[in-house]
Amino acid sequence: MKRRFATYSQRQSNKNPRSEQAILKRNLTPSVVRKFQKMIYRYYREHGRNLPWRMTHDPYHILVSEIMLQQTQVQRVMGKYEQFVKVFPDFSSLAQTPLRAILKEWQGLGYNRRAIALKQIAQKVMKKFHGRLPSSAETLMTLPGIGRSTASAVVAFVFQEPEVFIETNIRRVFIHSFFHDKTDIRDTEILPLIEKTLDTSNPREWYYALMDYGAMLKQECENPNRRSAHYQRQSPFQGSNRQVRGMILKALTQESRVSECEIAQKLQVSPEMLKKNLVQLQKEGFVKRRWNKFAIA
Repeated sequence: MKRRFATYSQRQSNKNPRSEQAILKRNLTPSVVRKFQKMIYRYYREHGRNLPWRMTHDPYHILVSEIMLQQTQVQRVMGKYEQFVKVFPDFSSLAQTPLRAILKEWQGLGYNRRAIALKQIAQKVMKKFHGRLPSSAETLMTLPGIGRSTASAVVAFVFQEPEVFIETNIRRVFIHSFFHDKTDIRDTEILPLIEKTLDTSNPREWYYALMDYGAMLKQECENPNRRSAHYQRQSPFQGSNRQVRGMILKALTQESRVSECEIAQKLQVSPEMLKKNLVQLQKEGFVKRRWNKFAIA
């Protein structure tokens, strides 16, 4: 028997009894919904992106792409995804690979804690789920590095289930289409609209279409996401702790064991900043120290 998934409105009903009113407030009649879907699909049929992770139904490959796409632009992921799944083609190979080798392939994507999360996910899938990715969003959310949005996206893309989720391009489409001249728009206002306009017969392709339309909007008009209550400008990368952390990890993937002094000479950063980031990397499980030498954990 096909398992029924709770809708966004059903999940929210216990938290917010007025959630249904948010849908009614926008007055999305069936005619409006059809017109909206037709517009999105028309653009997608003519201008849809051929992305490699869209050419597969492999649960592992799709999961890898979703983790990579967290806070990272599509073009950067394009340069890494195919090589990564070629080197580590399945959960088993990734689970057994030393972190140092995984980080070496991850170089250039940033937010390296996602690489640790992927390895931990692979280990748990092999040990707890016998190598098969769970099909429940709630179960996926128990795995490292997977929140509601990523879990629901994976369920929609892998299992064709009409889960409701939001990401930056989808948010852009709905703000542009339904929130004219409004600012400080919260995702809780948008999610009921996503649910009501969802193509439940083909959620995978519908979400691809939404994302491509949203990517187009970013190029063609002033970014609607600036009117989101969740909009934040990314802090400068140059000279940041994120940059130093990445430089440290890159150095440690190139040599098996390096002293703090050797790292400082190679990276040309202040001793205080280096020490601060080395301590943090140890706490997060990236780096281990033995005597005066550091190595990937």
